[in-house]
Amino acid sequence: MEPYTYELQLKVRDYECDLQGIVNNSVYQNYLEHTRHEFLLSRGVSFSDLHAQGIDAVVARVQIAYKNSLRPKDMFASKLYVKKEGVKYVFYQDIYRLPDNKLCIKAKIESVVTRDGKLLPGLPVFDALV
Repeated sequence: MEPYTYELQLKVRDYECDLQGIVNNSVYQNYLEHTRHEFLLSRGVSFSDLHAQGIDAVVARVQIAYKNSLRPKDMFASKLYVKKEGVKYVFYQDIYRLPDNKLCIKAKIESVVTRDGKLLPGLPVFDALV
């Protein structure tokens, strides 16, 4: 496993949980996306600036393995690292409950970059993230 290059700590909000009292499975994708956006902003990459240039990074595939549930008010760390695999930028993301560092999910998010709707083989600003 590669070392994580970014970490974001968050807290579960009550309304993110379902009737079972655990975070709803779909909410984890929001956590993952928020982490990716904050990571990119921390590296000076703005989706809105890129979009204004006709460049869009889009999710092509999501794989999530749910390991342990988060509950209301749990603190957690969302961690990631990025690899380039062909034309894809692959975000490996894990979420750990704090303070016991119990693994809650493992995810692999494959993204591609397009310009005016056409697939690009890469983009220097994204290549610098790897």
